[in-house]
Amino acid sequence: MSALTTTPRGKTAPTTPAATPATARVAGSHILQASPHYTTTRRHSLYGTEDRVVVDPGSRIWKVGFSGEGRPRDVFYSDPTNAEPLWGLSRASDAAIRAEQDRLLEINIEKRMRLVFHESLLTDPKSRKVILVEHPLLPLHIKEILARVLFGNLQVPSISFAPSHLLSLLSVGRITGLVIDCGHLETTALPIFAARPLFPHIRTTPLAGSRFTSHLRALLLLFGKYAPPPTSLTVVNPPLASRLTRVPQEILTASLVEDIKTRCCFVSSVLEARHDTRPSSPMASSASETDNLPESDAAVSESEFSRASASDVPESFVSSQPETSSDSGTGTESYLQAVANLYTRYSNATDVQLRVVPPASQQTGTGRGTLIVPGWIRERAAEVLFEGGDVDEGSVAEVILDALLKVPLDLRTTMASSILVTGGTAMLPGFIPRLHAELLRAIAPPGPPRQSSRRGRPAPPPYDRYAELRPLIPHFAILNNPSPQVSASSSTRAKANAGKAPAYSPALMAWVGGSLAGALKTGGMEITREKWDEAFSSQNDDDEAAITATDEEQLLKNIIPDWTRTPLPVGAPSASVAPKPTLAPSPHAQAIVGA
Repeated sequence: MSALTTTPRGKTAPTTPAATPATARVAGSHILQASPHYTTTRRHSLYGTEDRVVVDPGSRIWKVGFSGEGRPRDVFYSDPTNAEPLWGLSRASDAAIRAEQDRLLEINIEKRMRLVFHESLLTDPKSRKVILVEHPLLPLHIKEILARVLFGNLQVPSISFAPSHLLSLLSVGRITGLVIDCGHLETTALPIFAARPLFPHIRTTPLAGSRFTSHLRALLLLFGKYAPPPTSLTVVNPPLASRLTRVPQEILTASLVEDIKTRCCFVSSVLEARHDTRPSSPMASSASETDNLPESDAAVSESEFSRASASDVPESFVSSQPETSSDSGTGTESYLQAVANLYTRYSNATDVQLRVVPPASQQTGTGRGTLIVPGWIRERAAEVLFEGGDVDEGSVAEVILDALLKVPLDLRTTMASSILVTGGTAMLPGFIPRLHAELLRAIAPPGPPRQSSRRGRPAPPPYDRYAELRPLIPHFAILNNPSPQVSASSSTRAKANAGKAPAYSPALMAWVGGSLAGALKTGGMEITREKWDEAFSSQNDDDEAAITATDEEQLLKNIIPDWTRTPLPVGAPSASVAPKPTLAPSPHAQAIVGA
């Protein structure tokens, strides 16, 4: 390496000005350095356009940056004003309304993309290739809008669609594992083998960040407390405890609930009293009778209650101070009140007081109101994510076990010992250790059968849903578990994998994997702008025939990759129903007919 010129330290005699230092060569290689101040042969993003732009467009939070870097340049809400998701899981059934929604979504996405290039990254989109981190179940019309904005408005050279689960696995140096993404709209588990996502084995549940947010809001409306601001600053006001009222709905804005969720809530360990069944023996202890909850058939459960809107909150459930009653097993109090009493009894978390803007009817100019979040809500609001039993809404642990049931037998041990948890909801403190405990609890053998209600007939055996997965108990290991619980019965592979992943934030793993893929010049299927323009220019050659909506939709399906429309492998049976063969009449039947 040639020596670099040094900066003179003082006044020296005038000499011939030094020429620009010659570009050095690295170990006799023909590759030139990007700059004399960098010893690497890669171009830095400040000096060249080789680095790609990595965009992780979530429904609620976007992460953007350059490939080859360890963290994104900018992280922002898709809707910074209302903190609402940019798109949802459902679409309008009416074609006109659906077209209007797509048009508004395209306008919002175009604004966000322009902010990405012109404010967050300060780069020219015409000279930067883009890697889009896509969810496996991202609707096709949203991918079409993203491609139309990037090619039509910003004119990027190319777009690469890369699965988020695979990129998350690459960020921890693995190519095989079971990745579960706990996002805002849904939780998705996808097994990956040898860098090939097994899309037919994907499993999802709507128990995710949005359900947790609505459940937290419902609990605050029921059991939270609010103290309005003092009426005057000169007169002695009554103490805070005497001014506590029900929480007004106007206070719980989306930004405030999100702030409470991210700053105050955490996930605690499994509460065994919550899952125990009612003792069948009359000699059971009184403590067990107190901890058991009344039957929730006539009342609404926690998970179902979180779906209701704020206007549907019943007045009978509102309680300013949950009181512990030794009479809770008699059925006189509601199911939700019994749950609150149980969680209050076993919670050690302290209450949190937040200064909030009072509603318009109480703004007297004397300050802010006080919102009191009970400690048991901070600790147990995330229980809704671990409640299972429903066919369509399994818990987060049940989603993992269902995916393992679909995986071939020879891959189950490998997948169970290489579980990776990603997503923004997984950033709750204590979420990953609780998930590991829920996996072991869900796969454990069921309890003894209840006594039969019919005389003379034995009770049916309990339904053992995950019996064939029980041999995997010693092999369960989560790669990014911050506090792995390794016992003597754990397998060698579980001990080697538990907690060994790099300490990346679960919400940034997909973006970090996209940055790594862009630096290695690997990624998903790349769509160039020439291919995009050629596909649409061929339709515009004939001026008399206009492009219909159906033709454009079919054209986009042929360009944008979509794993749900990939052709079947060789030898796979067709999805069409084969006609039933008609049975020829036997000779005996023909003889009878002829007779």
